[in-house]
Amino acid sequence: MNEPDLNLLIALDVLLAEGSVAGAARRLGLSASAMSRTLSRLRDTTGDPLLVRAGRNMVLTPYAEEIRPRTQNAVFEARAILRPAKAALNLATLERSFTLRTNAGFIEIFGAALIAAVATVAPFVQLRFMPKPEKTAKYLREGQIDFEVGVLGEMGPEIRITALYRDKFVGVVRKDHPLEQESEITPARYAALGHVVVSRHDRGIGPVDMLLAELNLERKIAALVPGFPAALAVAQASDLVALVPATFLLNQPGLYGNSGEARLHVFELPVKTNEITVSLMWHPRSEADPAHRWLRQLVLKVCREKVPG
Repeated sequence: MNEPDLNLLIALDVLLAEGSVAGAARRLGLSASAMSRTLSRLRDTTGDPLLVRAGRNMVLTPYAEEIRPRTQNAVFEARAILRPAKAALNLATLERSFTLRTNAGFIEIFGAALIAAVATVAPFVQLRFMPKPEKTAKYLREGQIDFEVGVLGEMGPEIRITALYRDKFVGVVRKDHPLEQESEITPARYAALGHVVVSRHDRGIGPVDMLLAELNLERKIAALVPGFPAALAVAQASDLVALVPATFLLNQPGLYGNSGEARLHVFELPVKTNEITVSLMWHPRSEADPAHRWLRQLVLKVCREKVPG
């Protein structure tokens, strides 16, 4: 009886997820030539090319697209079957690594408190924070991460979600900036100032600009920077106005001097933007995992202690 090599199933899952031989090789720790040979074996076994050339890239065949979710589920089920039987959760002896995909701002605000809270009850648990350059459910679906943290996007109906906290944008200028003496800042006054804007995609246009446009106003954007720490640093050393989430100011050592005096002036925006809901997301396959459930409850507790209500 010729049984198929079930090791090929893992390689197939990674190939279909990555859509490239080079990407699959990196994920599996193989050389490109070894991965190419594995693809050849998969083609012989399935009778389908699976990946075909389209210009400079490789694309999945219709058959590969069809079997992709089934392959992923089969691999997850096989791994679940072969795990040790679940014993009662003992946090004091639990040895496990959890991967959270989030932006740098979340780590700066909540990272230290979350790590300390974990270490207090589960000293052998490791938290691994993974960068988040874009919104996608890919990493949750493929089991590469345990949690996604951020503003809900098009994640798909199966993704589980719980709100962690609500946030809003505020304006920030240096101490002794002319705006600090103004009791009311009009949209026109705000737009006329120079602005340093956080943009990871070279756009620099957001909800504030749309609201100003309704008033026939446009911000003068003097600089684009890749993150909020850079925006605060520029605002503190110039006359430019920064726009940051209010929670980002919770853990900013540069916000106050050694004697406790404020180095930055924070003000409400002259246009009303919607609140931002930051959420914790995970895949249904982890729903009943006791350790996973413990950590997601702990993340929620830490966030709500720092940002009540």
